[in-house]
Amino acid sequence: MKPPIIEVQHISKRVSDATGELTILHDIDFRLQPRESAAIVGASGSGKSTLLSIIAGLDTPTQGTVKLGGEDLFALDEDARAAVRARQLGFVFQNFQLLSNLTALENVMLPLELLGRDDAREQATAMLERVGLAQRLGHYPRVLSGGEQQRVALARAFVLRPALLLADEPTGSLDHATGETVMELMFELNHEAGTTLLLVTHDAQVASRCQRQLEIQAGRLVS
Repeated sequence: MKPPIIEVQHISKRVSDATGELTILHDIDFRLQPRESAAIVGASGSGKSTLLSIIAGLDTPTQGTVKLGGEDLFALDEDARAAVRARQLGFVFQNFQLLSNLTALENVMLPLELLGRDDAREQATAMLERVGLAQRLGHYPRVLSGGEQQRVALARAFVLRPALLLADEPTGSLDHATGETVMELMFELNHEAGTTLLLVTHDAQVASRCQRQLEIQAGRLVS
């Protein structure tokens, strides 16, 4: 068996406020193998998005660690973690997170350009064509529909063929029909790229399409 793509090892997260200490996550522990898909499910406020942020190295745990491709993210400084994210992670967010001053093409080119790729325009164009936006290359996010913006975000996430894709409520801002279309496309792209997929969702139908469901209740992994 190949080594896990992601190893979440005894992650806990506590924060302090005026009322004292609050535990957001408690001893979360799981692993994902290459090409595996998993959905993190649970009620609002259960800690799902906090866990995803820690897995991405965007937030730090109080205890525990995360290994991506065998590399301990929290043994690295922030610059080194950012370099790991750039090489190995793709992200899809509920609110798209496109840069409003860049065209669709420029948004998808950006991660390639940050890595110094001289084929950024060619690869970004091909990915936008793959998601059905060949006629939208020069359009800015403000003139794209929500579904089109999320397809740009998918193209940006997959253009580097990441080892791991993290998706946080990717259909949360879309109507049902558009959300179904976007999810179908995301699973197709994930299969084509051989990417490991970890997504946060409230949608039981979306979660059921993943090989595993990781349920969090009050900060604890229960299944």
